[in-house]
Amino acid sequence: MRIPAHSVCTAIREDIVSGLFERGSRLTEEHLARRYGVSRVPVREALRTLESEGFVTTRRHVGACVAEPTEQDAADLLEVRLLLEPLGAARAAQRRTEAHLKVLRGLVRLGQERARRGQGEDLRALGSWFHETLAQASGSPGLTALLTQLRHKIAWMYAVEQPAHPVETWAEHGAIVDAVARGDSERARALTTLHAERTATAHRLRRTVGSREKVRASQRAVNIASART
Repeated sequence: MRIPAHSVCTAIREDIVSGLFERGSRLTEEHLARRYGVSRVPVREALRTLESEGFVTTRRHVGACVAEPTEQDAADLLEVRLLLEPLGAARAAQRRTEAHLKVLRGLVRLGQERARRGQGEDLRALGSWFHETLAQASGSPGLTALLTQLRHKIAWMYAVEQPAHPVETWAEHGAIVDAVARGDSERARALTTLHAERTATAHRLRRTVGSREKVRASQRAVNIASART
């Protein structure tokens, strides 16, 4: 079975975001194909996609390498997030479905419960799921794709501190969902803006390690389940 390029792209992107492939390091088709257990064709396609997203750059006489964003590039991401997330919430207030609301309310309930118990790692995953669902509720595939790419890049460039008051964070999430449920786009936009501004202070730039970190040579099979979707 041929593994689609989007599955290979997801695998490479995850390894870049996690820091396995260090910034500036070379990405050869042969090595990547061997690592993910695929042919070079989907790897080549995946690298083109990742270059368009800004994770990979092509250097003359070298080939594909992990991009090396500047501090200004990183700062721009948070500014763009501050513009796009409120827009997504405002659109969600007009376009959300009952299915979206059900998932969002369920996530808020879980988040509030985990926050009271102090289960930080669960909260990080639930928060990502919440914002992804809110973006999908906007009913705009283009905006959803931009927000998804933005979250990947922010995770790559920043370490995010756990909120000092997670209960308050999830109360903010709940208020956003209430506004979306009522169809109040202006309140959804305003609440999401305040939430994005407050959480931006928890982001700390990741520093590039001076020495190149060697990439593990072990093969990593691409998730076949995602390849079938």
